[in-house]
Amino acid sequence: MTKHIQIGAAEAQPAGAEGAEHGKHSTSALILGSIGVVYGDIGTSPLYALRESLSHSVKADALTEEAVIGAISLLILALVFTVTLKYVLFLMRADNRGEGGTLSLMALAESSVGGRSLAIFLLGVAGAALFSGDAIITPAISVLSAVEGLELVTHRFSDYVLPITLFILITLFWVQSHGTARVATLFGPIMVVFFAAIGALGAMHIGDAPQVLWAFDPRTGVSFLLNHGWLGFAILGSVFLGVTGAEALYADMGHFGRFPIQAAWLGFVLPALLLNYLGQGALILSNPEAVNNPFFLLAPDWALLPLVLLSTVATVIASQAVITGAFSIVRQAIQLGLLPRLEITHTSESQEGQIYIGRVNRLLLLGVLLLVIVFRSSSALASAYGIAVTGTMVVTTSLAFIVVWRDWKWPLWLSVGVIASFLTVDLAFLAANLLKIVDGGWAPLALGACSMIVMWTWVRGTRLLIEKTHRDSIPLAELIPMLEKSKPMRAPGTAIFLTNDPNVAPTALMHNIKHNKVLHERVLILCVRTENCPRVPPQKRFELTKVSNDFDMAILHFGYMESPRVPAALALMRKAGYKYDIMTTSFFLGRRTIKESPSSEMPPWQDKLYVALTKQSANATDFFSIPSDRVVELGAQVTI
Repeated sequence: MTKHIQIGAAEAQPAGAEGAEHGKHSTSALILGSIGVVYGDIGTSPLYALRESLSHSVKADALTEEAVIGAISLLILALVFTVTLKYVLFLMRADNRGEGGTLSLMALAESSVGGRSLAIFLLGVAGAALFSGDAIITPAISVLSAVEGLELVTHRFSDYVLPITLFILITLFWVQSHGTARVATLFGPIMVVFFAAIGALGAMHIGDAPQVLWAFDPRTGVSFLLNHGWLGFAILGSVFLGVTGAEALYADMGHFGRFPIQAAWLGFVLPALLLNYLGQGALILSNPEAVNNPFFLLAPDWALLPLVLLSTVATVIASQAVITGAFSIVRQAIQLGLLPRLEITHTSESQEGQIYIGRVNRLLLLGVLLLVIVFRSSSALASAYGIAVTGTMVVTTSLAFIVVWRDWKWPLWLSVGVIASFLTVDLAFLAANLLKIVDGGWAPLALGACSMIVMWTWVRGTRLLIEKTHRDSIPLAELIPMLEKSKPMRAPGTAIFLTNDPNVAPTALMHNIKHNKVLHERVLILCVRTENCPRVPPQKRFELTKVSNDFDMAILHFGYMESPRVPAALALMRKAGYKYDIMTTSFFLGRRTIKESPSSEMPPWQDKLYVALTKQSANATDFFSIPSDRVVELGAQVTI
């Protein structure tokens, strides 16, 4: 049996196609877009971050000048050290071919050690799971904190804050299925107006108490933290609310590129945030009663309602960015085999990243509405916020150590020194946020734990199923000589059989021979693989192997940020010389019904969960974009 391998496509695009796509847009347009999408979460933090930080001093009857300046100093320190130094200047260099985020970093770390590592895998799963808690809490606390500003306009709105918030959130999630490409063009300009407004309002009030500028001295914040025991520790936990959107800087790098995100932060967003926090602090020092809502009280009476409306729009934009991020990370998880295949809808013909996942959208909406109804105020929700984000930051920093040491080839002492400095701050924030567990911090931890159990169950069940299928299957190298001897009836045309393991005979092929007693003139065994990179260039899309005179094998390679469109890959194969006609081709897919088994290697509860997850999985026809009128499905019942 002779073999020859043909790799690639005849008409391939350059590997830098993605960079060329970015090159079509001007840098200013990318900077504007990053302001609208990347900085929504961290940009709306001033609505509640300083207020919640000083609430601990108010409860302890210790709202002094030292406490106000100390809290602002810690906020500035967090923005400069955690966001600017760690994320903007350091971590954004750890990109996986232009893409960022926890799962991208996990894939990069696995590549740097030469394959899947259990420790790296668990860190990546933990980071992705904790992100789900952040994705649910962010829309709830952001929109609720903005709508609460209506109470300052008139107390008549007090009874309507909750209904208005629920209406906005329901509308936000409802429009996801229609796509956001059209309104997304407005995100950047609106957020530019928002940042300019909050920066100007803050600058107007710094003169009320110029001593607030001492907050720029990091010793002020550190001294306050060390000299005030548990009070300083509690304030540190709330100070972290000011940097909760930092992960978005890294995760959205693939959409806008490193430089536009860095330029937007250093040149515009960071100065606006610093001015606003300083202005809030000066206002509180000159009028301590303003501590209840210093953000909105920065505005003069005539500008209060416009600021509430602008802030509400900004929080909706921030929520949209988090929802879109949730869809993206779920797609990555599906492609990396961490979750079952879910139906993914593309809402834009021109932008691959504009996607909608119905089941995820419904789960997010349910979680957000429950949080708003249960906690009822942004102050109560602030107690639940932060733990998930700090946990994700610890995971990201830990994975970065592997990349810095093994991929960047830094000396071990330098890798440990740099990462230890970041990890020390992350762990301090995490420890401070753990104080919130009783007051609501359990919510994101519970959500993250549920997500992690689901991913662990899916990975474990799928591995066991593959092992069992492999044991019960016939190697393809043994089947082909058997078929040459038995000479089954041949049907005209080409049959394509999808399989997870190209070395064994696909179940659908065996069923077709067993029940239909027929074999097509030409057979193509097709295996789709997801690589540890965001996108695979077209010239490396496929490997084609001639197994025998009438049997071919093709392995299709897709990145974890790509949709695995099989017909498009087959079109590339046809251009490269493979004889293929969609009108004379049938796709044979095996549809397995998973049943619980008393002899399963998994405990009964996990067995039931895995079976339930398989029922949520989208069929292969839709997932791989195969024409439904060319598909033949052959079912089988399987126990793990």
